[in-house]
Amino acid sequence: MTPWNERDLAVIWHPCTQMKDHETFPPLVIERGEGVWLYDIHGKRYLDAISSWWVNLFGHARQEIADAIAQQAHTLEQVIFSHFSHTPAIMLAERLVHKAPSGLSKVFFSDNGSTAVEVALKMSFQYHRQTNNPQKHLFVKLTDAYHGETVGALSVGDISLYREIFHPLLFATVTVEGPDCYRCPYGKNRDTCEVECFEKMAQALTIWGDEVAAVIIEPLVQAAAGMKMYPPLYLKKLREITSSLDIHLIADEVAVGFGRTGTFFACEQAEISPDFLCLSKGLTGGFLPMGLTLTTENIYQAFYDDYKSLRAFMHSHSYTGNPLACAAALATLNLFDTTQVLKENISKSTFLFQQASTSLANLEMIGEYRQRGMIGAIELVEDKKTKKTFDWEKRIGYRIYRRALDKGLLLRPLGNILYFMPPYNINYEEIQWMVETAVTSISEFFTQERDW
Repeated sequence: MTPWNERDLAVIWHPCTQMKDHETFPPLVIERGEGVWLYDIHGKRYLDAISSWWVNLFGHARQEIADAIAQQAHTLEQVIFSHFSHTPAIMLAERLVHKAPSGLSKVFFSDNGSTAVEVALKMSFQYHRQTNNPQKHLFVKLTDAYHGETVGALSVGDISLYREIFHPLLFATVTVEGPDCYRCPYGKNRDTCEVECFEKMAQALTIWGDEVAAVIIEPLVQAAAGMKMYPPLYLKKLREITSSLDIHLIADEVAVGFGRTGTFFACEQAEISPDFLCLSKGLTGGFLPMGLTLTTENIYQAFYDDYKSLRAFMHSHSYTGNPLACAAALATLNLFDTTQVLKENISKSTFLFQQASTSLANLEMIGEYRQRGMIGAIELVEDKKTKKTFDWEKRIGYRIYRRALDKGLLLRPLGNILYFMPPYNINYEEIQWMVETAVTSISEFFTQERDW
């Protein structure tokens, strides 16, 4: 047995240790993982229904990925990525370009989702300056957007919880009311509408278009916003108008890429190609941090010149293109290529939807169950008819999360949203148990606690 316990973790500074309930609900110490399960130092197991914040695609301690990292570690662990390269990085770039939407032929390496976004923002800004359009300096974002927590990524985010305290540090952006299909102001249904809400974006770009460098968006699902899901047609219209106005489209697929929405990349469902594609999270199967920003030959050429021009894109991190992370990413891509995972996910996502929608249908405090691919979201509401949400200070989602955790289910909330985003190797029995445990936790909370 490890000679320390959860309370010793107070020395580590992370969100749990900054809250007073840390004393009665200390962080769990996880000893190992296997498949969809995590095991703590006391032997209790937890089904990881959120893929450890959306990074784990093929299960914990997946042997193929672990072996690839180990083999690479005996060959080359790290090398400067300036005027040097290495085989894993070259192979990874080539394979992702082959899988990416058409036109994305250049790959820029970084080390997490936030920096992948930072790269896209900076590159777009510099591109316009170097193509005689210096007036194009603004970025357009959607309401409730989340693109990371570095300063640039926070600037194009719209969740006050993360950005309010840092507001004086952030650059100005244009915020456009985004799709809100559950509470659609047009009274439409996301499955049949013509995305009437897009008129807000069209109006904004008509007004600001001459000064806009890029629009940034999470394709199909605004994840941290509460798994807000919208139709592919919105992306298609966005691509059309941005192309016509010489505005870059930045697709942030950090959370929704690599099969999460049902296709390898979410953009595929709208049949569009963005100017920048930001990737991270599932890229390495949940083993190591890595970020990538894919872009076009046209954008690349704006930076390609002799040394005296000083047109190069000056952005680098010490661990850029890390060989170990590249090996993990290549092993992850191998699993996509050698298994039927995307095809199997269609069947699993159908089963998940049937189980969840049926089980949740009669619960009074469930406003909606929505799903796209292997992402399912439960919207908790105070009033089902008016769709009134719960006061955030009541921490309804968090309290249900604690009940589920006691039962062995890791179901971390986004405010009043509970969601499923399990590893792809989850089986049908585990899906059924995941849903049943979530439903039981919700039901028990609303019947046994009276302060909601």
